[in-house]
Formats: sequence, structure tokens, C-alpha cells
Amino acid sequence: MGGILSKQEKRMQLLAHIVMIFLSVLALVPFWLLIAASFSDSNYAVAEGYRFIPKVFSLDAYQYILQQWNQIGRAYLVTLTVTAVGTVSSILIVSLLSYGLSQKDLPGRRVIFGLILFTMLFSGGIVPQYMIYNNYLHLKNTIWGLIVPNLLLNGFTVVLVRNYFQQSIPPELSEAMEIDGAGPFYIFFRLVMPLSTPILATVGLMEAVTYWNDWNNGLYYITDNKLYSMQQLLNEMNNNVMFMSNNASQLQGVDVNALPTATMRLAIAVIAILPIICMYPFFQKYFAKGITMGAVKG
Repeated sequence: MGGILSKQEKRMQLLAHIVMIFLSVLALVPFWLLIAASFSDSNYAVAEGYRFIPKVFSLDAYQYILQQWNQIGRAYLVTLTVTAVGTVSSILIVSLLSYGLSQKDLPGRRVIFGLILFTMLFSGGIVPQYMIYNNYLHLKNTIWGLIVPNLLLNGFTVVLVRNYFQQSIPPELSEAMEIDGAGPFYIFFRLVMPLSTPILATVGLMEAVTYWNDWNNGLYYITDNKLYSMQQLLNEMNNNVMFMSNNASQLQGVDVNALPTATMRLAIAVIAILPIICMYPFFQKYFAKGITMGAVKG
């Protein structure tokens, strides 16, 4: 019986590997096409279409990036700063709130948690949010306009971290530290945080991707091009190129041939996604464990 089960398990493992390899290829194909297209000659790509292996190789797109690095590099630096500050701030706020909600003796714990769940089901809309951040907090055309609106944007991360704290950190450890005279902040930073690496890495990766890919906040709160993020710069470039191309006959002094081509915009997109692609292999081992443990109902 054991031999039959072993063969079945091997077949299932083989089938699972085949399915996962197929899904992985499907996930990688768009990235490969994006990279290959960025190294293609623009005129050939427009006439013949994009290929997985460029038939006419060209570095013109990346030469354009070097020529325009003052603007593109500034946008890159803005995105890096926003992602770093926003991710660290989000992890700190989410973990502190989740730790408090994981304490059964916290007054009003159920009410606070219920309010967080309420925000997951209902949204106040963009108009009240815009009025608060623009009219009262005065975040428009500041770097904080790209950071603050995404803090605690998703109550789901609070639920994940709270459940992880309740399920994975034995209360006896914190009780022993309390007996030795440790305060709540000392326990949190010296015990809870080191034991929560999987869930914090998971939440950190999700927050980093959110901040890195965000362009909505830039659309709402940023009009100063010195504060453009990479995503907002790409969006503005696409809109401007499309407008100028469609109205070239009515625009005086505009050289349509000098406008950034599709391959140049793809090259900027390649530069924009590189950090996120490089981050995933380092956080992947924590991702599954963090999601699994955090999703357990507490």
C-alpha cells in the first residue's frame, strides 16, 4: 500500500511541478517581452511588431534615458524615497496597532477592530479624502502627499498582523518579561518584532509594491514636476505623447519625431520595475509563511 501511495505522490508532485512551471512561464513572458521590446529598434517595432528576441537591436531607448536623466533620475529618487519612508512607516504603524489589538485586556478592543473592519467594507470616497489631505493637512505638492494617503490604507494588513501576533507568539514570553520589569514598548521591540519577521516581511513587501506602483496620489496631490514619481512621469509622458501625436498638425514647432517612442517608454518601465523584481527573491521565503499564519482566524 505504501508503494502505491508513493507512486501517486510522485505523480502528483510531477503534475504540480508541471502546472507551476507553466504558470511561472506565463508570469515571466510579459516581463521578457517588455525587456526585449525596450532593446528593439523603434521604427522596426512599429512596422513589424514586438518580438521575444529583437530582430533589429537598438540601444536608442536607453540612450534617451541617459540624456533625460535629470528628470528621470529625480523621479526615480522620489519613488525610492517615498517607497522607503512609506514602507517603514506603514510597518511601524500597522505592527503597533496590531499589537495593541492582540492584547485581550485592551479597553475598547472590539470597537476599534470593528471600525477597522468597517473600513474594509465601506469607503468614504476620493472627494472627502482629497479635501482632508489638501485643505486641512496641506499635503498638496509635498513629498508627504505621496506617502500619507497610503498609510493604513488597507485594514487587511492589520488583520493579518494581529492574527499572527495572537497565533504565533506565546503570551507566556511577554508575561515572563513583564515579571522581570519590562514595559510594553520594550516587549514589543525586543520580543514581538524579532519573532514576527515572516509577517512583517510579507506586509513590508505588499506595502513597498503599493508605494512603488502608486500614481493615483501623484495625480491627485502633485502638480510640481520636481516631485513626480516614476509612475506619474510615465503616465504624464504617455498622455503628452499621445496628445502631441494626435494634434501635431495644430501644434507649431513640435517635432513629432523627437517625441519619446514606445520603446523609450518601455525602457523607462524596465528601469522602474527592476528594484521590485530584485526584492522578491529575498522576501519570497517569508511570504507564504506570513500569509498562512496571519490568515488564521484569531
